[in-house]
Amino acid sequence: MTVLDDRALNRATLARQHLLTRADVAVPEAVAHLCGLQAQEPQEPFIGLWCRLAGFAPGRLDEAMTGRAVVRTHLMRRTVHLVTAGDALAWRARHDAMLRGRVLGTYRRELAGLDLDEVAAAGRAVMADQRPRTMRELVQALEDRWPGPPRRVLGELVVAALVPMVQLPPRGLWRQSAGVRNLPLASWLGRDIDPLPAAGEGDPVGRQLVRRYLAAYGPAAGADLRAWCGLSGLPAAVRAVRDELVVFRDARGRELFDLPDAPRPHPDTPAPVRFLPAFDNALLGYHDRSRIVDAAHVGVSVAGHRTVLVDGRVAATWAVRDDRLRISPLRRLTAAEEDAVRAEARELAAFLDERIEHIHLDTVA
Repeated sequence: MTVLDDRALNRATLARQHLLTRADVAVPEAVAHLCGLQAQEPQEPFIGLWCRLAGFAPGRLDEAMTGRAVVRTHLMRRTVHLVTAGDALAWRARHDAMLRGRVLGTYRRELAGLDLDEVAAAGRAVMADQRPRTMRELVQALEDRWPGPPRRVLGELVVAALVPMVQLPPRGLWRQSAGVRNLPLASWLGRDIDPLPAAGEGDPVGRQLVRRYLAAYGPAAGADLRAWCGLSGLPAAVRAVRDELVVFRDARGRELFDLPDAPRPHPDTPAPVRFLPAFDNALLGYHDRSRIVDAAHVGVSVAGHRTVLVDGRVAATWAVRDDRLRISPLRRLTAAEEDAVRAEARELAAFLDERIEHIHLDTVA
């Protein structure tokens, strides 16, 4: 069985994530290919698309959101993701058990004794008038009936787990700081969520998730797939499509799956500098992140730091404060790497257009 080392896996990931060469595709097509973008920080998807799409302009994402082609909703790992309308409708029911389980796991004591189906029915009844509501407004309509749980906990239970919701624009639009207003997903899109198949009909959504994940993240192990979406029960879906896949091993002996015709560039393929947003799924989409970040720095992927890829790997963090774009290397950079980082930083500063007057590259002691 062919063994793929971290560099080979790195180049495959960069190719699948449009980080080797910026793609010339429409925003909804890119969001669909990437299986969504992490969006808990509302402005980060713009950076995520800028570093992946040729000539990306923020208005293209704004149009996709206001035109209801893409939506902000709780989905993978119970985090807010920007996904296409079609994927939100097709995938949401498959995520129900995970979303409930994660909220209960976090607030088990506060939610003890609640009938979740009863709470869900009440939440849907409140939202039946199709009037957008903040979480506070929704909780105010429910708290007399369930006065026990803290408001925040009851609201998170309903909005993040029990009633499929969309966070409406202007939340998430370019340079908007609007608060969260929620509306049921089906109301916003004018179509019901696809139901789970009846018992005995298998798991077509699970099989689709496997294929789609591998197209954007492969080659990958089953543990990587679960880390990306947070779902259990997917080993059966992997087994169901295994005959369609090719199998490799990584340097640690893990079995990796991939689509036969997906790109796996030569390990020596040059990789350009890329500035990634916070919580980018190119890092968070794996259980084993060694293909893209060193073990000593893996914490930056969950701490909310924006990162810089140099030769395909996390080599620095970056931030904008006042009029300065500051880059903090995690290792020594060569003179050529510093030049490339500064050049891409200038492009990023022009995109952000925040009156950035200084680009500062820290030195490593």
